[in-house]
Amino acid sequence: MAKKIAPKASKNEDKRKQKPADPKAKAKKNAPSKTTTKLKAAMNGKASPAKAAEGDKPVFDYIASLPQPQRGIAERIDALAAKTLPGLQRSVKWGMAYYGVDGGWCFASGAFVGHVKLMFIRGTDLKPEPPVTPVAMGKATRGVELKAAKDLDEHQLAAWMKQAATMPFVSAAKKK
Repeated sequence: MAKKIAPKASKNEDKRKQKPADPKAKAKKNAPSKTTTKLKAAMNGKASPAKAAEGDKPVFDYIASLPQPQRGIAERIDALAAKTLPGLQRSVKWGMAYYGVDGGWCFASGAFVGHVKLMFIRGTDLKPEPPVTPVAMGKATRGVELKAAKDLDEHQLAAWMKQAATMPFVSAAKKK
């Protein structure tokens, strides 16, 4: 008599017959990898942990907290802004010093590892256009990276500050 062959188990039945999965092994499999992501050169600096606050004092405190040479650069930028723009408004936002006039913001100064970025919010409208396109700052933002106080071209920076003051950025929420 012919031997009867049992039907082959489906894939799902095979999985059910296996031992239950080790919960520790599953957790290890789903845990985030410990590999580090290589950042772009422009992103490897760490912004200041300064908290958002309006007014002169928070900006002065932010600048005072910076290490040298960033502190010296930020002090010169702040002094130039005060000298150049009547009615200057200051604020700390996103860990950087923001400067504006007439209720709008014109430019920001942020200290990073090895340099200070001076970024003009409507930089693409400035003449000549500042050379650096900062990462994650908006499509129209342009600025300069300063590694030492001697890198400041005060005449050019003052010209950009004056131009920026004629077109401060006011958010849609503030316009209402």
